[in-house]
This record gives sequence, structure tokens and C-alpha cells, in this order.
Amino acid sequence: MSDTATKTLTPKQADREQAIGYLKESLRPGDTVYVILRHVSKSGMSRLIDLYLIKNGRPFRITWTAAKALELTYDRRQESLRINGCGTDVGFEAVYNLGWAVLNDPNAFKHQWL
Repeated sequence: MSDTATKTLTPKQADREQAIGYLKESLRPGDTVYVILRHVSKSGMSRLIDLYLIKNGRPFRITWTAAKALELTYDRRQESLRINGCGTDVGFEAVYNLGWAVLNDPNAFKHQWL
């Protein structure tokens, strides 16, 4: 028996694993994740975004779950995912990293801005 088999997860690690499991059930390769820009900081160094899927013709919000899976900050006041930095397409970054976290394939999902 290896050490990793007996190792217990921290609450943060358990939340992340649960979020990834949930997203694995919800997302399929080739799915489009829709991104909504909610806020840009005054300095321009961070952005708040929302992530959605369309399932059965209805929007399905995955922002909080994606924040847990990606270990990124969820801004409770704005109810959005915070991406720090500038000079990048934060929608692409979030969806690219989501592909890595969920399916171990950074190009598994497409993104589209709304």
C-alpha cells in the first residue's frame, strides 16, 4: 500500500476534488463555456467573470464550481470568479485551465464571450 492511498485530503483538497467530479459529469469535450465579464478593477489588474454552460436550452452557471476546481478566488460580493493579471484573455485562460483540471486536456472546451 502506498503513502498516497492512506493520505487524507484537507478540506480544501476535498472541495476541489468534489468540484472536479461535478464538472466531469456536466462537461463534455467540445462543449462551449460562455463567459460574461462582470467587472474590471480600476487598476486593470483583475477581472471578475461568470462562466455558464447551455444545457437543454437553458443557462447553467458553473462559476462557483469552476473557482473551486481551479483554486481561484470566488468574489462573494460580486458573485464572480476573480482572475488576476492584465494583457490576457481571461475567458480563454479560465476555460483553458478548466480543461486541464477536468479532462487533463487544455483544449477540451471552447469559450465564447457574451
